[in-house]
Amino acid sequence: MAPARGPGGKEVLVHEIDRTDEYNKFIQDLTAFHEKRGTAFDPEPRLPTMHGHVNVDLFKLYKAVVDKGGYDELNKVQKAWGALAGELGMYFADNKGMGQLSFQLKQDFYRYLAAYWVQDTYGREPPPKEILEQQSCASKHGPVLTRTLENFKFSMRRAEESPTRDERPPESTPTSGNRASGRLREAPPQRVLFQPDAASNRQRNVSSHHNTPNSNMTQNNYHGNHTPQNHHHLPQQHNPNNPLHVIQAQQAALRGASSSFTPGNTEIASRLGDPIEPRPPISVPLRPVNTPGNNPVEFAKRQRLLKAQAAALGNVQVQARPVQPPGEYSFLCTEDKMLTRLAGFDGPNIYTRCLQALRSGIPAEQAFALNHLVKISYERGDKYKFDSFLGLAEGLIEKALEVGNLYYDVDWRISYSGEQDSSNLAVLDGLDGTSDILERIQTLKPKAVLDHLQPADFSDRLLRITEAVLTMRNMVMLIENAIYMAEVYPLRDVLCIILHLPDLEMLVEIKHFALDIAEQVTPWLLLDSSDPLYRTLLAQLNSTDRGTILTALRAISRISMNLEATNKLENVPVGVLQNINNWLLLNDEELMDACLDFLYQYTAVVANVESLLGAVNMENLVPHLVRLLAHGAKRVKEDKILEPEKKALCTEEVPPLPFDLHEQLRNTDEPTRCFSWLKTLFEEDAESHITQIAIWQAYQGSFGALAGVRSSLSAADFIRNVSHVFQHARAQIIRGPGEVQRFIIEGIRARTVPCHYETKEDYARCQWQIVKGAVEKRCNQFYLGGEQMWRHTLIAHLGIPIDENGKVENKEVTTSCDWACCVKYPTPRPLKLAELTRHIKTHFPAPQKRLQQDGPELATKRPRKSYITPAKTMSLTWEKTVVTSDERKPNVEQAAGIPLSAVLVLRNIARNIVKTESEEELLKQHEISGESGGWNEKLFRPVMTRLFEVMTENKALVGFYFLKYTHIFG
Repeated sequence: MAPARGPGGKEVLVHEIDRTDEYNKFIQDLTAFHEKRGTAFDPEPRLPTMHGHVNVDLFKLYKAVVDKGGYDELNKVQKAWGALAGELGMYFADNKGMGQLSFQLKQDFYRYLAAYWVQDTYGREPPPKEILEQQSCASKHGPVLTRTLENFKFSMRRAEESPTRDERPPESTPTSGNRASGRLREAPPQRVLFQPDAASNRQRNVSSHHNTPNSNMTQNNYHGNHTPQNHHHLPQQHNPNNPLHVIQAQQAALRGASSSFTPGNTEIASRLGDPIEPRPPISVPLRPVNTPGNNPVEFAKRQRLLKAQAAALGNVQVQARPVQPPGEYSFLCTEDKMLTRLAGFDGPNIYTRCLQALRSGIPAEQAFALNHLVKISYERGDKYKFDSFLGLAEGLIEKALEVGNLYYDVDWRISYSGEQDSSNLAVLDGLDGTSDILERIQTLKPKAVLDHLQPADFSDRLLRITEAVLTMRNMVMLIENAIYMAEVYPLRDVLCIILHLPDLEMLVEIKHFALDIAEQVTPWLLLDSSDPLYRTLLAQLNSTDRGTILTALRAISRISMNLEATNKLENVPVGVLQNINNWLLLNDEELMDACLDFLYQYTAVVANVESLLGAVNMENLVPHLVRLLAHGAKRVKEDKILEPEKKALCTEEVPPLPFDLHEQLRNTDEPTRCFSWLKTLFEEDAESHITQIAIWQAYQGSFGALAGVRSSLSAADFIRNVSHVFQHARAQIIRGPGEVQRFIIEGIRARTVPCHYETKEDYARCQWQIVKGAVEKRCNQFYLGGEQMWRHTLIAHLGIPIDENGKVENKEVTTSCDWACCVKYPTPRPLKLAELTRHIKTHFPAPQKRLQQDGPELATKRPRKSYITPAKTMSLTWEKTVVTSDERKPNVEQAAGIPLSAVLVLRNIARNIVKTESEEELLKQHEISGESGGWNEKLFRPVMTRLFEVMTENKALVGFYFLKYTHIFG
């Protein structure tokens, strides 16, 4: 299951079907059970969840319900089905959606698994389908496990005998039952004002003559408490000689039928005016029976099966069932009567209405049906399936065949007899398809049709035909519909007919719809080289329309993709192969990808590689495919860390103040001198500290002992000045376990090398080795920049003077380079001074940019910390092509796109070209000329350098390269 987010925001699992062997066996047993029982069965019902529609794993659902005690026990617990849906990975954030989801989940178990559960778990015969599957799970007819015909009829009878709302006691009569049960008061019936009779006085007297006090009270109660309704009155038997009946008949004839007044004396009153409550309409379950008219696909399968059996038996004659004429429908009804339209019956739903209107043949009805079918197929394509509406596919195909009469003198029609009549060109074979459909189309004589000017009737007919094809195109986008239409052989004939229509602009749209249908259906078809649809799709590759070429290439490349059979792509014309070779040179990624998919399927067959060698120049094709290995590649740069960044340890050793700064600061007043000294020798570090005595002694050592220095600060003022210079530095007192108090300044540390307080340039330490007696030590003087360091080294260490103009005589000196760790001139040797100084300058630091002089950008840049040694890195660059990640291994990148398709084509060529006859001929020619190697050597040796380069940089394609090189160079 794929991870997702549930209602609480937590990561949850989405319900998916685990197609294990145990699951497949369970579905097979369940299918056989429903076939024997005669009930409908959907092995993968769909449910709407907050993550989209999911197919229900009936095996998981069955095990989960059984583990919880069964269907009846689960119904006893409130919201148990909703909790079960959550356990199975079905979620909804709102209560309304969750309620609908739980009800549909319960309905799926009730419809497909309840009967099987009774038989499988308890070994009992399940209740009949009339009281189980044909009833809703929302009906309260008792538990499923103990449901029988007797208790089911008893529950139905109790429901019919339960008092209706009109029969309940009025509100004026309080009952204890209502108060005890806590039920709310029901709304009183609506009052209807009394309407006096507009008949003559004589008639009113006649009516009042029969009214007694009892009847008057009954009359008032009736008019006051009864709400008249529109009822259907059934005729009652009466005596025609009774004068009362004659008078009532005369009154009814004068004032019309009325139920607002009924005499109360039932002994002398007629019952014609009694308000009669008719029986409600009975919902009769109907089930369509498969006939050749409404399900010709099923009967076509049976005819093909009988033919196969006859071919297997040889001389044994197998007689096929007689086929009924199309259009016949039969239904199962509980009564042997025609179902009539009852009062309040809304008629068929829109789906059935459109289906019957389409099959009626009436133009107005078909226009209504096709207009709605286009909308339904586009908006509800995920639920609109051909197998649920038998006859819909055949109706759309028959409508699409009418396009032949618009442009040719032919009326195409389909015959399901199983015998192909070649004498009548207009009759198509509905069982096995018309094998000579292309030859029949070529014999037709086209009509004279103007492309941009047509009659209204012509345009209307073409519009309806286009809508029929568009409906099929929208519906086959669903996999179930595509599989269904792959078994409908007349669809192939329709596609061939549409794609061979004249080249008119008015037909561009319907041809593109036909190609879209072919693209979705061909993965489920096995087409050989002589199949009319295969030849028709190859013919579309000679078109100049990019959309036609693109869709046709995809349809051809997907032939039998979802079947076990191999798509061999035989007998492809030479012109088509040359066109594909030229299209690869275009800067059109979508077309290029379709061409590579075609070549991948085509080069997988050895005979096709032989044909490709004769059709195109392979020595030009292979280098172009190698160039496509880096298609869309981007130059990627990545810094690899060789040594990580290091941070020097914090010490209380303060470096000495450089001589030039000492000369500048010795005559500076306080506290400016203190500020400059701190900025030169210290820097901020939140993780370090220095003791107050150490920093004070360092300051005193720099200025306090020298003569001529002006008065210095006190220790307390100096410590306060530290906080003024460094914002985050603060004086503290700390005491560790077993230690005495220490006065420190937290947030600063001594610099490893001094820094000029104005220019922020780092000083460099002179590392020239000085030998005094038996002691060898370094100079360790600090100088700003390489120029001062060079002058110091010449004068102090080499003893070479510099004239007033700053020039040095290039004389020969005998000396060595005593810079620390230098091995260039370890021993004294005679050298020219220019050569020696060029070497010595390599030890000096490079000149630094002064931040204040380089603009505000560098001035605001954070200065580098002296106590941090930067990491040593190495920059790597390579070409990165399109990659994708696998859901099972998200961290592993896999090749994708045009580079992957190109390397697969190259691998097929390298693998199969050595098996062709051309390989043997080339080897014989090389033996005569003294050369070596075959086609692989000839094609891949010139591009070997590029192949190794791409293989080195593109990690995702390395595996394919190794396989390819195995076939190329053995």
